[in-house]
Formats: sequence, C-alpha cells, structure tokens
Amino acid sequence: MDLYKQVLFAFIVLLAAAQARAAPEVVIGEHPIKQTDFRMGYFVDASHNLTFDQARAQPFNETGNRTSLGADARVAWYRLILRNASDTDQKLFIHLPHAYHLRSVEIYEERDGKLRQREQLNMNQAADSDLMFRGTLVFPLALPAQQSTTLYLRSVSYSHQWFAIDIYNERASRLALVSVNTDIALMVGMLLALVFYNALLYFATSNRENIYYSLYLISGLVWIALSYGLIASVFDGYGDAVFQLNMSLITMPIFLLLFMMSIFETKLFYPTEHRFLQALIALLAVTFIWSLFDISAALKPASSLAALMMLVTFSVSISLYRKGHPLVKYFLVGHSFFVLFNILAVLTYKGILSPTYVSSHGVGIGIVLEALTLAFIISHRIKLLEDMRASQEDLKKQADTDPLTKLYNRRYFFPESDYLLNLARSSRTSISIVTLDIDHFKRINDSHGHASGDQVIRHLAKTLKEESRTIDLVARLGGEEFVVLLPAANLMEAGQFAERIRCAVQALEVTSNIGENIQVTVSIGVAEIDTTQESIESALARADGALYEAKESGRNRVCQAEPAMVFSIEALADRVSD
Repeated sequence: MDLYKQVLFAFIVLLAAAQARAAPEVVIGEHPIKQTDFRMGYFVDASHNLTFDQARAQPFNETGNRTSLGADARVAWYRLILRNASDTDQKLFIHLPHAYHLRSVEIYEERDGKLRQREQLNMNQAADSDLMFRGTLVFPLALPAQQSTTLYLRSVSYSHQWFAIDIYNERASRLALVSVNTDIALMVGMLLALVFYNALLYFATSNRENIYYSLYLISGLVWIALSYGLIASVFDGYGDAVFQLNMSLITMPIFLLLFMMSIFETKLFYPTEHRFLQALIALLAVTFIWSLFDISAALKPASSLAALMMLVTFSVSISLYRKGHPLVKYFLVGHSFFVLFNILAVLTYKGILSPTYVSSHGVGIGIVLEALTLAFIISHRIKLLEDMRASQEDLKKQADTDPLTKLYNRRYFFPESDYLLNLARSSRTSISIVTLDIDHFKRINDSHGHASGDQVIRHLAKTLKEESRTIDLVARLGGEEFVVLLPAANLMEAGQFAERIRCAVQALEVTSNIGENIQVTVSIGVAEIDTTQESIESALARADGALYEAKESGRNRVCQAEPAMVFSIEALADRVSD
C-alpha cells in the first residue's frame, strides 16, 4: 500500500513537472521586440478571493494573448513566462490595451521562485496612476540576460472578461500608444456628423424620427467611445462612474424602436405591430431605471432584451414588408448588418469565438452600418414626401389652372384677388382691374371652326402673359372673357396697360387650320378699385360695364369705368370724416 502511494505521488509530481515544462513561454531575443501574438496561461477564480500564493498553485489553461472568457469570469488570473535568450539585459513594456474597462488589475513579477514586484491598480484611481496612458496600462519590466521571469496578472472585470496583453521594447511601445483609437475616433466622428445633420433636419422639419435617430446615434457613439477606449484615451476616464455610461446599451434600442414607430407610422397604420413595439419599450424602460441603481446587474437582462428586440424588430419589419411599406426593406438590410455583427461580438464576449478585430468591434461596426442605412431611409422618406408634395401641388395647380391657356381660372382668381386687395388696402397703394373680351368670337368659331377659336384664345393668353408684370394676376374667367388684376397701378396706368394689350392683339397674326388669316380684336374695360370700401366683385362689375360700353361704341377699344359709388352709410361716414 505504501508502495502504491509512492508510485501515485511520483506520477503526480512527474505530471506537474511535465505541465510546468509544457507551459507556454515568450522568448525574447536581440531583434526589435514587438510581441502581439503569443500564448499564455489562465484560470478563472470562481471564488473571487484567492491570494497570490493560492492562485499560482492552480492549474493554468492555455490561451492566446487576446482572449475573452465571457460574463462568468469576473475574476481571472493570467500567467506569462518571459525568457530572455539574449546576452544583454532587456527593458520591456507590458501593455494591457483593454485595461480601461476593468475594475482592477494586479501584477506580480516572479523570478527564481521569489516575488520581486507587485503592482495594484484600482481603476477608480487610474487617472492619477503613472501606469495608465490613454486607456492602456503600461508595466515596465527589466528582464536580465539569459533569465526567465513569470508575470501573474489578476484581472477583475465589471461584466465580461475581455483581456489583451502585448509586449514591446521602448520604441515599439511609444508607437503603439500613439496609434491607439484612431479607427474608433473615425467611427465616433462619422456618427457625430450624422447627429448634427439630423438635429438640423429636426429643427427644419419637426419630424420626430430625426430626433429619435439623433438620440439613437448619441447612445451608439457613447457606447463605442466607452467600450473601445476613446473616453479613456481622450478624457482619462475610468472606473465606476464611467462604467455607468453602459446604460447607453439600453437607451440605444429604446430610441431605435421609437424611430421605427415614427418613420413607419405604426400607431396610425399598423396598430398590432405598434403594440408589440410599445411592450418592448416598456420592458427596456424598466431595465433602464434599474441600471440607474445597479448597472452591472441590469446589463444581464439587457442582453436578453437585446436578443428579444432583434426578434421583435425583424418580425415587425417582415410584417410591414408584406403589407407593402416602401421603406421597410431598407431597414431590414441595415438591421441585418447590426444583428450579424452583434452576434459576432456576443459570441466573442462569451468566449465562444476567438477575438479578432471584426468580432471584438462587432457592435461598433454594426451600429455604424445600421446608422448609415437609417440615414438613407430618412433621406429617401424626405424624397417620397417631396414627390408627394409636388404631386399635390401639381394637382392643385391643375385644379386652379385653365387647361387650354394655362392661365389661372375663376376658382383661383377670386380668393387670390381678395388677398391682393387686402394687401393693397393695408399698404394704401392703388390697385386696378382690367377685363377684356374677344370681338365677334362666335363669328370666328362659325367661320373657321372651334379649333381655330381655341387657337385664338391661346394666342390672346400668350399676349397677356408677355405684356403683364410678374405681380399681375391674369386669369380666364370663361369662354372668351379674361381678367387682369394690376396691383400698384392706378386708373391711368391700368388704361395704358389695356391699350398696349389692345394694340398687341390687333397686331396678332393668327392662321386657321386651312391657312386663312384671322383678324382678332378685343374690347377692354378698366376700373380702379376703391380700396376703402369696394370689393373685387363690385370692381369687376364696373370694369364689365366699361367693357360693354367699349363693345357698344364699336369694339376694339378701351373704356374706363366711372369711380366707385359709396355703397354703405358706414363707408360714406368714413369719407365725410376724412
């Protein structure tokens, strides 16, 4: 029995020795040192309270220098064996580029079985530490020639254990620190530009989707800047207060859902889908309130709600697509990018996938791609609204326009002329009205045909447009009857305008369909409107009276109406008082 125990003990010792010999080590030579891809050991401290001596006695598993152990590895120990194979002492700089998102870090330097140095850094005090530089923990290490040194690192995370370590000499260390976070700054800058642009759109249009989109972008860029070290690098922010900004992971889906409800108008057109989105927002709102008190605890259900959100948004989007919404197909494309890259990131954070640039930056990449797609949706919706508005304006114009002459019709003339009259009344300026009628128009139709009659009307309309000012209101009231309202024109000026029209019409060269010349003349009546008490209808009646006078006097002439009579006792009293 004793022999059995001795053999078993010897076997365990040999196994431990073999394990020790198999432990990965990083060999440092004479060449420039830049080690960014190597193997090291790790184990997860499930108890969260192992001492250094207890931890170093644990069996370490092997992993790469960039690893993710998931949310269950709040406390993890890492072991790095460095061997200087050169004949000269080496001064190394150990980088922890992701230290900004940790709660605390402890570093133990062991050589020849003795603890040589210990550094401990709580991230709440990291801003005042010489070890921290722009979000990266930099640990200087002197490595004697032909000797080995073992580093033990205790990493305490807030949520996910996302760890990275690099080894540089002095020059390579400086270069690495200078180039950090340029890509993240580009992401944030792009999102900021979209925020400002959409904020301006909101102030210009008052469309709620623009403000929801801007708030979604702000939440996204806050999370990107926090998670990828830009806040630490630029603002030197670390610890519990900064970690609280992770609530942006909760506000981001809230504003995305509000954006969907607004731009797709679900409340008005899709009530069933609207209720699903409302219910999800309510759950996220509760989680957000929880995060105000305990962000670490709230992030767990937030992750589950994020998965639920993706399921709901996809289901709602597919439902809207089947119902024929013109914009939802673009949303599905952008949201697919977001979901795909978020799945890669989640799998990386949970330690299922090995960290790569794309997988570890998946959330940020997904946010940027979706943000660009949503920006396209907003711009496309603006175009659709502009096209709709243009179509409505075109329909309105058609309703207000005479189809033969393209002049305004009776329907448009009277409301617009009332407005111009009130404007003249308030500014105390003159305004006149001119009516005209084609002489012997029935004879033209009977002799040359209705097509030739229409041609005469079109020529007259063209002449009126050419002779009128941009401020004048020209309309066809019906048949061969036309009217021109002349703002800022008194009776004499209106008479001069009418005479020019008469002469221009008389000089027209109109040819019938069979090549016959058609002589065209007009009779014109002119009246200056009394802005103190007269209406458009009254002034038009006086101008028509002058028109009939012109016809009775032989046609092809201009007649001016008599001044307006006082139509009310109140107006008469006003004139007497003046």
